[in-house]
Amino acid sequence: MTTLGAIFLPQLPPERLRAIACAADDAGLEELWLWEDCFKESGIAAAAAVLAWTGRMRVGVGLLPVPLRNVALTAMELATMHRLFPDRFSVGVGHGVQDWMAQVGARVDSPMTLLREYLTALRALLSGETVSVSGRYVKLDEVALDWPPPSAPPVLAGAVGPRSLRLAGEVADGAILTGGTTPDGIRRARALLDEGRASGGRTGSHPVVMFLPAATGPDAVARLAADQRTWGYPPEAEFGVAGDAQTVAAGIRRWAEAGADVVVLQPTADDPDPEGFVRFVATEVRPLVP
Repeated sequence: MTTLGAIFLPQLPPERLRAIACAADDAGLEELWLWEDCFKESGIAAAAAVLAWTGRMRVGVGLLPVPLRNVALTAMELATMHRLFPDRFSVGVGHGVQDWMAQVGARVDSPMTLLREYLTALRALLSGETVSVSGRYVKLDEVALDWPPPSAPPVLAGAVGPRSLRLAGEVADGAILTGGTTPDGIRRARALLDEGRASGGRTGSHPVVMFLPAATGPDAVARLAADQRTWGYPPEAEFGVAGDAQTVAAGIRRWAEAGADVVVLQPTADDPDPEGFVRFVATEVRPLVP
């Protein structure tokens, strides 16, 4: 069964979050995802607020940019979240947008090395291990969490190119793919993730989360096309899906059949009714997606 969610875009001010989150929870949405884009809104603070305001909906953060965060601090935050809100929180980490990392003095020479070291240490800390490591970027001296989660939670990795996809397969517990990834792109990503899993001896499940641009309403096609131009995709690219519930559900099925386990609908930045969008996903689209 395909898990279905929606995104609260950080182009909206933080004070809009509560109404949208509560509307999503009341409507039965499975997952609400948040972004920690520079320099908009904190992923962890926003996720904690949503989880406290709501009663059953899962909340995801994709992504936390690792150059901004010491791995021990991230482990402490994630462990706290998982203990406060068991089985309701998902998170992905990534090497960050390099221009943004340069703006804050956090850009590194080898983002892939940092991401590998970070994922390895983070997963070990969340497993309750005492970690000592002296890597190129990650350095820990007998660090252990006093309050690790009761069981090690999955840590996802954002991935785009072949190297990052192989790395996600090798050392992460799942992958997050950006909006604009086509169904064929999903299939290629799956193959690269499997290569990484094989090289890392990974045998468990490896869920793929896909952010899918979507729009509904009378001007849906025009708004999605404008979003496509904003993100820099050519007009002929298979960017997302626009239309009524039947049309959107048919699009979701195409991406799910290509290998996406979790499809998270990404509204346009100018969506006129964000509360209505999450209700649309939960009440009109969800029943049409197996």
